[in-house]
Amino acid sequence: MSEISLGIIGGGQLGSMLSISARKLNIKTIIYSDDKDAPAQNFCNEFIFASYDDKDKINDFVQKVDIITYEFENIPYETLSEMNKLKTVSPKPSVNRLIQHRLAEKDFINKLNIRTTRYAGINNKSDLNALEDFLPGILKTTTMGYDGKGQYPIKRLEDIENLKIDFNKEYILEKLVKLKKEISVIITRFSNNRYEIYEPIENVHEDQILKQSKIPANINDKIFEQSKDWSIQIAEELKYVGTLCIEFFIDRNDNLYVNEIAPRVHNSGHLTINAFNVSQFENHVRAVCSLEQIPLKKISNAEMINLIGEQIQPYRQNLKLSDNQFFFDYLKKEIKEKRKMGHLTTLK
Repeated sequence: MSEISLGIIGGGQLGSMLSISARKLNIKTIIYSDDKDAPAQNFCNEFIFASYDDKDKINDFVQKVDIITYEFENIPYETLSEMNKLKTVSPKPSVNRLIQHRLAEKDFINKLNIRTTRYAGINNKSDLNALEDFLPGILKTTTMGYDGKGQYPIKRLEDIENLKIDFNKEYILEKLVKLKKEISVIITRFSNNRYEIYEPIENVHEDQILKQSKIPANINDKIFEQSKDWSIQIAEELKYVGTLCIEFFIDRNDNLYVNEIAPRVHNSGHLTINAFNVSQFENHVRAVCSLEQIPLKKISNAEMINLIGEQIQPYRQNLKLSDNQFFFDYLKKEIKEKRKMGHLTTLK
């Protein structure tokens, strides 16, 4: 059998880790990114730098690969759709289009009778005046934005006047829950009712950026099972192929809510590299490339800490680690405030 060539759109740390996992499986990776300094070029077999609407470069990329996947969701649907006419794109472009739009995503989840926070679409500033009972809430752009970008916490209507909000964009207003904790569930779906699911991961955010993830999550059995059941239900309804992450809120009364779906491998799942026999990245490659499904086994409890901005420096200067610690440097050239530069996983 000839070597499979996997095309990955996006060249950040997730693309890097997908490339590392693919190499283990003797799969060649070609990264397509609009960032000339994309760190994944350090780990892939071939790197193509071009914009996501460069038809000639896209065609060149598609001709070189057997299967296409992506490491982030903000890729133009038209680009994925055109690629899918020539080579299989997994997850399928329609999944990405749905999840790119926060309002459509919430509607989809609610139609499955799965609980989300209360929400409303906002088309102009005056819409907010009728939604005082949704406050305190968070106003988010319906498309784009991550790690807190395009998001505006609003406690009372007067706050709107102090925020520089461009109402030419479409927004969603989500009512805040009285948050006890956040968890995520990572699931890899291979085909109908064939999946591997990781145990729920407990997450802590700072400034709307993931700071720490750990297993086991400190949750009760009901939430443990409900979060996994809902994740399976969502993956099956989407007819998803690959790894996805469902992010959840738990309120002070132990009610569970779906916050967001990430149609890709996820930051909270970095600990799966060291804590399980098969990581979320390897499982994604196995699923999209139709390779063998291996039963998941947990090796160890674990905690992962994101190294943000300057926090990477001591580790780059050979900070001594213990035997149960694993440091990952994303090899990003420029250190920026609030930029994920690497992570540290500690097995417990």
